[in-house]
Amino acid sequence: MTNSLFEFAGNKKTETIIPKAKKKWYKNKPVVSIAILVLIILGCLGAELIMTKDPTYMDLLNYNKAPDKEFLFGTDTMGRDIFSMIWYGGRISILIGGLATVISTFIAVVVGAFSGVAPAWLDELIMRFTEIFLSIPTLLLIILLQAIMGNANVLSLSFVIGVTSWTSIAKVVRTEVRQIRNSEYIIAAKCMGAGFFRVLWKHLVPNFFSSIMFMVVMNVRTAMISEATLSFMGIGLPIEVITWGSMLSLSDKALMTGSWWIILIPGLFLIATVLCLTNIGNACREQANRKESNF
Repeated sequence: MTNSLFEFAGNKKTETIIPKAKKKWYKNKPVVSIAILVLIILGCLGAELIMTKDPTYMDLLNYNKAPDKEFLFGTDTMGRDIFSMIWYGGRISILIGGLATVISTFIAVVVGAFSGVAPAWLDELIMRFTEIFLSIPTLLLIILLQAIMGNANVLSLSFVIGVTSWTSIAKVVRTEVRQIRNSEYIIAAKCMGAGFFRVLWKHLVPNFFSSIMFMVVMNVRTAMISEATLSFMGIGLPIEVITWGSMLSLSDKALMTGSWWIILIPGLFLIATVLCLTNIGNACREQANRKESNF
């Protein structure tokens, strides 16, 4: 019995280890969304190269004209070429989304980091203020602040959207900072005389930026939707300032005249951009979660 056991163990075949296939670079990455977004941004940036008409020219002889060879996307109720307006106005919509995100991210990083390193009583006070601010509907705040500032323009609208959309990022930044504020390199930097902003930009931001990257991308999407919503409601940018939102503000007249292209085409470009940003933001969040789970 003993000999047979030893013989069986000695004749046991070794398992063959199959090497894992090399992970492809595009796996788990929103390649299609990135490609579509890049094409839209490049088209907007190079609008002068692809525009077929002057986007501000009102051709009253061709108003409400359906798409054809001359007007690829048709014309609106004032005779403006929608194809040219899409690329020309897209720059302003994307610019508003980018500027508003820069403003909101800067405020969120400063407030969240300061709350994270502040004493307990001050941290509690800042967080209570942030939660109160977060409980107020963002759209109402935007309308109130824009009414105080007067007539809307690109800069004022970007500022108003930016200063009302920082709270969620600030709470995440505060949590991340509280976890790393007692690290040796942070304490060493303070002992060497580094001020708050130097410690923030040199040591804190590189550690938590990946955690808030998906929220930053989502803020671009939210800012563009806010601009479009305000323009649709008639309280955003003036109609002569061409954006995807101001183009959609003509939807009531388009519905009465049956001009479906006036609503559908700008709406498709806005939805495509928003969906691409959403997919990219979700991919950033999944990547950040995988990095945290590896520690």
